[in-house]
Amino acid sequence: MTDLIRKGALFLMSQKCYDNYFLEHDFLDIPCFKALLSKGLGLAIIAGSVLVKVPQVLKILNNKSGEGINILGVMLDLLAITFHMSYSFMNGYPFSAWGDSTFLAFQTVAIAVLVLYFSGRKVQSVIFLLAYAVFLYVLNSGLTPMKALITIQSCNIPILLVGKLSQAFTNYKAGSTGQLSAATCFMMFAGSVARIFTSIQETGDQMMIITFCFSTFANGVIVAQLLYYWNKPSGAQDAKAKAKKPKSKKVD
Repeated sequence: MTDLIRKGALFLMSQKCYDNYFLEHDFLDIPCFKALLSKGLGLAIIAGSVLVKVPQVLKILNNKSGEGINILGVMLDLLAITFHMSYSFMNGYPFSAWGDSTFLAFQTVAIAVLVLYFSGRKVQSVIFLLAYAVFLYVLNSGLTPMKALITIQSCNIPILLVGKLSQAFTNYKAGSTGQLSAATCFMMFAGSVARIFTSIQETGDQMMIITFCFSTFANGVIVAQLLYYWNKPSGAQDAKAKAKKPKSKKVD
């Protein structure tokens, strides 16, 4: 049992920190506390990422509509997530520092496929799914040089900003957030904030840290719009309400 606890503890901390906590009982070691907090946050983000976009997927399925969801924004978001995942994986960074990207990528693919499918582009949705699988293989199989991965990772900031802000512009034009899931947007914002800290602690990669700062800003804009348009109906809901409203009879 003791050996099992030790193995579990060493999964979360270094041997030095294990000795400090369990042998020397030094619980005020700040570097070890920050490292442990970062590892715990990283694993919590990964656990949360398993379901973070599921509310969005379910909302699209239940309404059989991707109304208000900017497909360009979804594609660019997927591109940024995939670039970050491949760059981190090929660099050999700890899974706790980027593992959430794996689950976010698959869920974002599902959103893109559903938006295409329910907009009447069924063939395109299948082609997109196959194309993404090939693209993922090329990035993560060693076929793509590391220099190329560094270059595409540096493109993540403009990709993120264009993707998120195009969604924000769509919300602004519609005067509502359509089928956007509040739960998904709030969790994405919280995750990007936490990732700034974990990236500093676990990778020290300046490019990743700056990228998450911009990601936090972009996600914050979407969250602010959700709060602003909270009680305003979407276009589809507004149309239904008008259809149900009885027409006034003409008085001769």
